[in-house]
Amino acid sequence: MGKNSLHVLKGINFSVSEGEMVSIMGSSGSGKSTLLNILGILDEADEGTYTLDGTMIKNLNEKVAARYRNKFLGFIFQSFNLINYKSALDNVAMPLYYQGVKRNVRTDKAMHYLEKVGLADWASHLPNELSGGQKQRVAIARALASDPKVLLADEPTGALDTKTSYEVMELIQGINDEGKTILIVTHEDDIAHMTKRIVNLKDGLIIDDSVVSQVRAKTESYV
Repeated sequence: MGKNSLHVLKGINFSVSEGEMVSIMGSSGSGKSTLLNILGILDEADEGTYTLDGTMIKNLNEKVAARYRNKFLGFIFQSFNLINYKSALDNVAMPLYYQGVKRNVRTDKAMHYLEKVGLADWASHLPNELSGGQKQRVAIARALASDPKVLLADEPTGALDTKTSYEVMELIQGINDEGKTILIVTHEDDIAHMTKRIVNLKDGLIIDDSVVSQVRAKTESYV
């Protein structure tokens, strides 16, 4: 702001291999949201390099950045970010529309991913006719629809109760088991331990980067 600047990330070295499932933790102001925004090509680092699937992400105009996001990344948000006046099917198909996929093809693909998250019977329903857990499943299906290289999830269980959070994490774990690379920002320790690696940030630095014994989500114990 003006002549003032805030140094958020302070020379971190961070890499994720294909097929990993990594959680990023840290208190407010630790830099985790900034890191996620850089990884999501929403912000650009002032210094350093970022390589995504062999592509250098640098000096992109908004049109190219949008194309790269659509090609490489799928986003899952805490607040779902569904379009209220469109059905679950149309919400899932939206990324394919922007890729120029023909209507019949994107409809078939969208239905496939709704089936994958267990919501085929809810395809025609609007978001206000769905529960929080169902909305998040639609958001996950939408993130998967364009077959991204990486899923970026920002507090994906933050707006959900414990039982529903575990159901969503069980679904995300299953997607990772199929080989999809997933990064999750979370402040919930139990959610983080359902991933395979935990990266802790503090004051813009990585203070811990550990492989964990993954805990499988077990929703039945919360029924």
